[in-house]
Amino acid sequence: MTMTDPISDLITRIRNGQRTSKSVVESPNSRLRVNVLDALQREGYIRGYSVENIEGKNDQSTVRIELKYHEGAPVIREIHRVSRPGRRVYSKIKELTPVYNGLGISILSTPRGILSDGEARAQNVGGEVLCTVF
Repeated sequence: MTMTDPISDLITRIRNGQRTSKSVVESPNSRLRVNVLDALQREGYIRGYSVENIEGKNDQSTVRIELKYHEGAPVIREIHRVSRPGRRVYSKIKELTPVYNGLGISILSTPRGILSDGEARAQNVGGEVLCTVF
């Protein structure tokens, strides 16, 4: 079965895992998901992730995401999808508004890869706003 929006699926798995206080959630593997997880890990919103092959199936692999908690509360309070397949949202770097006055981040798909808004500002590059995290 094909999936039309893998980023929304990843965000929903993270959100649901943190609501149930799970330490690890799993998601199907793709390059785009791994790049988004890299940005979340660099910004300190998840502990880490690992890519594992499913036994018995050569082509399929899964990503195990280690969620992060601080004093029992999830580090990610809110995570929302901004650009969707039906409505793409692009932003120049000067037009990108800070999330919660700079306490949160936006994750962008830029010509230089998947970057957080701070990294995109440092490299002076805009792109498609994938999601916001607080």
